[in-house]
Amino acid sequence: MRSSVLNKSAKAVRQLSVLGFLLLLVVVFTGLADGFLTLSNTLNIALQTSMIAIVAIGMSFVIFTAGIDLSVGSVMALSGALAAGVAVNFGMDTYLSIAVGLGIGLVIGAINGLLIVKGSIPPFVATLSMLAVARGLTLVYTQGRPIAGLDERFIYFGSGQVLGIPLPVIIMIVIAVVAHIVTRYTPFGLHVYSTGGNEETTRLAGISPDRIKLAVYMISGFLAALGGILLTSRLWSAQPNAAAGWELDAIAAPVLGGSSLFGGVGSIGGTLIGAFIIGLVETTVVFLLPGGSFLKGAFALLTMVIILVVRPEGLYGVVFEEERL
Repeated sequence: MRSSVLNKSAKAVRQLSVLGFLLLLVVVFTGLADGFLTLSNTLNIALQTSMIAIVAIGMSFVIFTAGIDLSVGSVMALSGALAAGVAVNFGMDTYLSIAVGLGIGLVIGAINGLLIVKGSIPPFVATLSMLAVARGLTLVYTQGRPIAGLDERFIYFGSGQVLGIPLPVIIMIVIAVVAHIVTRYTPFGLHVYSTGGNEETTRLAGISPDRIKLAVYMISGFLAALGGILLTSRLWSAQPNAAAGWELDAIAAPVLGGSSLFGGVGSIGGTLIGAFIIGLVETTVVFLLPGGSFLKGAFALLTMVIILVVRPEGLYGVVFEEERL
């Protein structure tokens, strides 16, 4: 009993430390850049971060089960390109074209899940292969050229505002709330954590880890597709090299927010904080340093390496069984 209380106290301290680190970054960057803490700049950072956060939430479900999805960046590009392509080249209705893009994400997620569950292929290998396939299909479909000419409704999806708040930020908040409720207050969420914490025990309890894994990869694919469509809308065109390297940010955000790559540990709230730390640092790096756009991906990679070396069990360091007792 005492051990459980101590573990929960330690977890709370680490959660607050991550949030405190985020606040420290805000203070530091406010001193480095004039006008950093203005409302317009805050909304801009939130907009920049929203798409990373949406994809990272999908990645969180996968990481909670001790999996990984390296294909999300390529899925973003392919889904955005197909949604834009059918809208521009075939005159498809905006909402139907968005549905096509989201459907592609679901299909790719299902393929990843089936390769891992039925093909017994390690998640790293299966999703790395899908990364190459999806990126190749994107380059073939776009012929290496941007797809432009999107209508106003499509552009509004990623560039519009509601009461002064960017629409992607609102979408991110809704998804985060739903994901938090699902992971913390539903049987499915409990099964996701238990699959990552102890797969054999989960199976003995009459729960199918294979179904859980298939579901989380489909969730990851769907949210990656949504992020890709939002990115396409915001850029006013589908770029063949869109979201290259975003898989690093999508993995780093949950890890920085306290998730363990060994599964069974983490939270959606932690992922959001991790995404905002990454978005804040990368936006500031681009703003302050010449050639910063080429350096921003290094932060996500460096973050993961440091955390894996220092705390491979996750920043919170609480295993599934202890957290649930």
